[in-house]
Amino acid sequence: MRALAILLRKELVEQWRTMRLPSAIALFLFVGISSPLLARFTPQIIQAVAGAHLAGLVPPPQVGDAVAQFVKNMGQFGALMAIVLAMGSVAVEKERGTAAFVLSKPVGRVQFLAAKLLALTATLAAGVLAAGLATYLYTGILFAWLRPGFLVTAALTLVALTVFATFTFAASTLTGSTAAAAGSGFVALVVAGAVSVFPHVGGVQPVRDGRAGAADGAGLAARPGPGAAGRPGGDRGRPGRGHDGRVQAPGALMPRRRGYGNVHFTFVRALRPHRERR
Repeated sequence: MRALAILLRKELVEQWRTMRLPSAIALFLFVGISSPLLARFTPQIIQAVAGAHLAGLVPPPQVGDAVAQFVKNMGQFGALMAIVLAMGSVAVEKERGTAAFVLSKPVGRVQFLAAKLLALTATLAAGVLAAGLATYLYTGILFAWLRPGFLVTAALTLVALTVFATFTFAASTLTGSTAAAAGSGFVALVVAGAVSVFPHVGGVQPVRDGRAGAADGAGLAARPGPGAAGRPGGDRGRPGRGHDGRVQAPGALMPRRRGYGNVHFTFVRALRPHRERR
């Protein structure tokens, strides 16, 4: 255990000196800040670029959109960062001969690999923590404060990123090549994205395309944030009126986000004026 603690401290110091830890935290912090901002201002961006006639087809931003954007961005940029951090963990030390020098000491291979994997997990955990705090803060300001259940979403995101990092780490250990490890990690990422298309398989993945985050995001909102008053989606707990003028239950105006829900919702709204003319 003492050797493992020494090796772990060595790995953490090395990640800090090589700027891998600060770079990872900076990237995750950018993802955490940009996710609620993109969810909040996407309709305005579309209106400025495409015009008001297309902006009306976009649903009003909701709390679930911020959570969904966070999950989607973490599943993309976070997974890429996990692969980059893990691809040279062992392969680089094999090429430089550092691994052979360390293993010549009274240190076992299990301790050597465990220290690297723990340091990699700690780096990812620090990044996810920074991203989660940023998303929580900006979502509270722009929409509504999230409930503690958001911690479960962040924890599942960390688990998913650790899976990609572990797969790449194993490839780096077995092949001894940084390029082969990176290729293996990207293949795993592509396969996971392709498999998530199937409902029965994609439904159990902690990091998907954000549809589950949009569907469950309404239940994560505790109370409106300081900037949520008077905006669409600022208070998900109040009933609203549908297109026919009738009062609907809370959350009924939220389009379904499973499968082709977004496309179907936009298509129906686009055809509504033509039906009314008839």
